[in-house]
Amino acid sequence: MSVVPAEILSGSVADEDDAARGAAELGPRARMWPSLVAVYRAQLSRARVARIPLLFVATFQSVGILVMMRGVVDAGGHDARFVVAGSSVLVVAYVGLNLLAQYFGQLRGSGGLDHYATLPVPPAAVVLGAAGAYASFTVPGTVVTAVFGGVLFGLPLSHLWVLAAVIPLAGAALSGLGAALGLLAPRPELATLLGQLGMSAALLLGVLPADRMPEAVRFTRDLLPSTYGVEAFARTFGPHPDWAFVAGDLAVCAGVGVASLAAATWAYRRAAVR
Repeated sequence: MSVVPAEILSGSVADEDDAARGAAELGPRARMWPSLVAVYRAQLSRARVARIPLLFVATFQSVGILVMMRGVVDAGGHDARFVVAGSSVLVVAYVGLNLLAQYFGQLRGSGGLDHYATLPVPPAAVVLGAAGAYASFTVPGTVVTAVFGGVLFGLPLSHLWVLAAVIPLAGAALSGLGAALGLLAPRPELATLLGQLGMSAALLLGVLPADRMPEAVRFTRDLLPSTYGVEAFARTFGPHPDWAFVAGDLAVCAGVGVASLAAATWAYRRAAVR
């Protein structure tokens, strides 16, 4: 009977352990950009199927506000610019803030975050992908509202292209805020309530110009992310827009968007590990 040396036996066992350890190691995490694109496409496809009726409601709501305000606001005036701009950005607030808060609140309450936590996807890709999809989904309703309001109030539409900057920047700020509210709310019902309150604030504080509001309400208005998108868009209806102020308002939107999306990413990490 042959005897196997102990050195060979221990070496083979060590090789098997190394092989098993190598097989057990997970592959590298997906890179940020491909993960972001994948989440964005998945969320956009889901939103296209499930949110079209709600987008119609958001657009119809804003158009209804325009029709109602036409009875008390003169066409072509200073107030008319804010009515049209505020009603247009309200579509972004309804979808980006309200619906996204509800989505992440329901996702957390139903345990859906566990699914994303098991995927090799960076948390920022999940938040940014969902926020980008919801913001993109608001484009048709925002444009329809802006065109209808411009025609209804006799405002020029030559600078309507500025919506190409207003929608993504205001959408990023409002979607980040909505995602953070939904992820931080302990119950889905509270996430829905916070989303509704945020959208109501965008409605009440964004449709009328600041000079018609009390000082305390004006301060609250300045804290709302959608305010700066409304201001930027409203300035473009003037005969000679001050593009420096428009760029400044959009820069504030961009800064708030970065901060709110970073807060939403932190809230996602916090909710996913619980």
